[in-house]
Amino acid sequence: MERLKQRADFLAAASGIKVPAAAFVLQTRKRSDEGPVRIGFTVSKKVGNAVERNRVRRRLREIVRLAGSTPLLAGHDYVLVGRRAALRLPFARIAEDYSGALRRLHAGRAVKSQ
Repeated sequence: MERLKQRADFLAAASGIKVPAAAFVLQTRKRSDEGPVRIGFTVSKKVGNAVERNRVRRRLREIVRLAGSTPLLAGHDYVLVGRRAALRLPFARIAEDYSGALRRLHAGRAVKSQ
């Protein structure tokens, strides 16, 4: 699993499929190649100061790391957009929301961007 780092990749994922959750929004898009899964994390300044944004980002990275057995599709980019609720929600709840968001995404019950 690789990390997304280019702004263009984040913008491309934003135009794909979205699955909202309490602590984050999961965005995904299928790339034209069948390369490895790439995942990115972003948190807006609306969430809070740098300390709070970094705490949200660290929690989201740990959720993805611990859910290593959850299938992510090859040739796809995933972006987790952190929300302020990630600061106050229990870690177990965020992990549960993440696995539920992936299930909804793979079952086709996600929201397609315009």
